[in-house]
Amino acid sequence: MSVLVTGASGNVGTYVVKELMRMGEQVIAAGTDTEKLKRKFGAHAGTVLLDMSNPATYDCAVEGADRVFLIRPPHMGKPEEMYPFIDALKDRNIQLVAFLSLMGVEKNPIPPHHKIEKYIEHAGLPYAHIRPGFFMQNLSGIHATEIRELNQVFIPAGRSRTSFIDTADIGLAAATLLREPILYRNTSYTLTGSESLDYYQVAEILSRVTGRRINYAKPSFWRYIQYYIHHRKLDSAYVNVTAALYLMTRLGTAAHVTTDFQQLTGREPRTLAEFAECHLKCFI
Repeated sequence: MSVLVTGASGNVGTYVVKELMRMGEQVIAAGTDTEKLKRKFGAHAGTVLLDMSNPATYDCAVEGADRVFLIRPPHMGKPEEMYPFIDALKDRNIQLVAFLSLMGVEKNPIPPHHKIEKYIEHAGLPYAHIRPGFFMQNLSGIHATEIRELNQVFIPAGRSRTSFIDTADIGLAAATLLREPILYRNTSYTLTGSESLDYYQVAEILSRVTGRRINYAKPSFWRYIQYYIHHRKLDSAYVNVTAALYLMTRLGTAAHVTTDFQQLTGREPRTLAEFAECHLKCFI
């Protein structure tokens, strides 16, 4: 049997596929662009079309899989949009659904991840909820432009702290769970780095690694939203979601540090300094 990895071309899904293959598992990489998946993984993983908004793609995607890594597609803002796919997993002898959720969501019913977790549980599917903190890739991705061009960390997080984690570490943890579905069934894990940093410290780390003086701009929410919508030309709905997440960060939801990653993998998570050095080209 094999592991179906949804969102296989994304930040986390890519690492889940690679770690499972390294462990010798048979993997089916699923997504809406199978040619992209073939280019990314070659013949080392099977590829299959899966569009969660199209139930006609479900049967072929799930065929032969006994474990599933499940991620919410970014365009599905309503949890109900994922319910049909979850329903399609019933009565298929699925040993584990490892769902990529969100840190603190068990106490926060606002994000869609909360209802999706509950729906998986109520469906009677064996589950492992993976609740990571903020991705380090947020810095090397969406926020890297301001770091490179303005020498600024342009994030409206105030003086709050964040326990960043590398998506490569999330991928390793997810693969570990999927490798042992019986051992980890009906569990949940909050994955963080080993340090909780404010964004002044983030700017100091990036300054040391790049050799440039990078400052924390500490913009207001209004300035942040206006800049990303009107200057960066990003979708307003997406920008507003990120602003809402940074509002939650200001309330202290991203500061907690856990040892769940170490307990699962026997390794220490990558530090932000190590990540920045490895991804230096994103910041220069």
